[in-house]
Amino acid sequence: MSKLQAFSWSYKSVQQAKWLLNMYYLSKTKLIFINLFISEFIYYYLINLLVIKQIYYLFNQVANIHIIKQMSEEKFAFITEWYDNNASLVRVYHLYYYLHDGALEMYDAKTKKLFLKKCDYPSIQLKDLYIGAIVNIFSRQHKIVDYADNFTRNNFDQQRQKTLALIKPDAYTNIGKIIQAIEDNNFTINNLKMCKLNLRDAQEFYAEHRGKPFYDELTNYMCSDFIVAIELVGNDCINQWKKVMGPTNCQVARVDAPQSLRAIFGQDGVKNSLHGSDSATSAKRELDFFFSKQSQLKKTAIFKNCTCCVIKPHIVKQKLSGKIIDIILSEGYEISAMQSFFLDRPTSEEFLDLYKGVLPDFIQIVDHLASGLSIALEVRQENVVQNFRELCGPFDPQIAKQSKPNSIRAQFGIDRVRNAVHCTDLQEDGLLEVEFFFCILQNQ
Repeated sequence: MSKLQAFSWSYKSVQQAKWLLNMYYLSKTKLIFINLFISEFIYYYLINLLVIKQIYYLFNQVANIHIIKQMSEEKFAFITEWYDNNASLVRVYHLYYYLHDGALEMYDAKTKKLFLKKCDYPSIQLKDLYIGAIVNIFSRQHKIVDYADNFTRNNFDQQRQKTLALIKPDAYTNIGKIIQAIEDNNFTINNLKMCKLNLRDAQEFYAEHRGKPFYDELTNYMCSDFIVAIELVGNDCINQWKKVMGPTNCQVARVDAPQSLRAIFGQDGVKNSLHGSDSATSAKRELDFFFSKQSQLKKTAIFKNCTCCVIKPHIVKQKLSGKIIDIILSEGYEISAMQSFFLDRPTSEEFLDLYKGVLPDFIQIVDHLASGLSIALEVRQENVVQNFRELCGPFDPQIAKQSKPNSIRAQFGIDRVRNAVHCTDLQEDGLLEVEFFFCILQNQ
């Protein structure tokens, strides 16, 4: 090998070595770069993942807040009427019941202005709201006449169904027990009236059965004595009431439904103690027959040897009115008139005016009597005012529990305001108080 060739080879070797060295450092740099790139990528990925999670969390929070807000704003809407005595006008309002917290809100339907700011009103619950109900809001009685939107209508049409329950003449002595059974089965009593049908009334009511073999017997039987018509409200009310009554024929009822009311109280296919509407159409017609303003049914009040009993709103709400009526009948008293009333505050105060300045709780008693449905009765017997007052017991339930533990107020009273019943105190006031309900108010 010549020196020139040796130098050339050496030079190439050095150049190759440099290239290899450069490649080594370059590859090392690339690895470092790649590692740095991967590290940066993972870092930013993790950061972005955390950001995305945070955004997702915040989105869920916002969505939940929106759902909660939507739930809190979900409400039932009703159209109510209130009669303004001062202006002699019927004023119309929109009543809103908020599902989330049970708050109430009202707007004037005509002016669209806020009438009652959203507020808690614990004494009115969802079960109290249905067409025909009368609700007491700050001493004003508002009658619910319609639903204000389709959402409310769709929810209430089945849940707040109405039917007629009719206690027939053969069940007079069991009126209290039957009403208690109605209350125990979670029906709401919206209207109640004792009536006396004449033959023409009975024939009109049972017109759909005209021509059937039992028609004459049925119509004559239905006008033989007092009956009690009751408007019931409840979920699937028509079918549920038919189930509680049992089969039409009492003999069949005793076999197929021995716990039904007809099995317990009925006698046969006609004297079967009870009637119930068989459809929504029948229910409307039959309820109008007894409770519409056009109803001309005969009054049952006798206005002789009588005293007045008023079953107070807290008893009706507690579903205990049937027990009190049963006690009155079991003690040998005759109930010759009975009707439910929604007293407004002026009417309540007028009725109790005699006690103004006498009872220290007068204002609270007036307010309570106007707070919901009450049931007035004409109770008859010899020396009835004094005897019935003894049955009711002392005015204060706490005193009654000590001195008259078997009295009505001892058993059902809570305090001096919610003392279960009002009864006439003075002999000369018995007739006046009965006339107040069964002449003056019944004719309004």
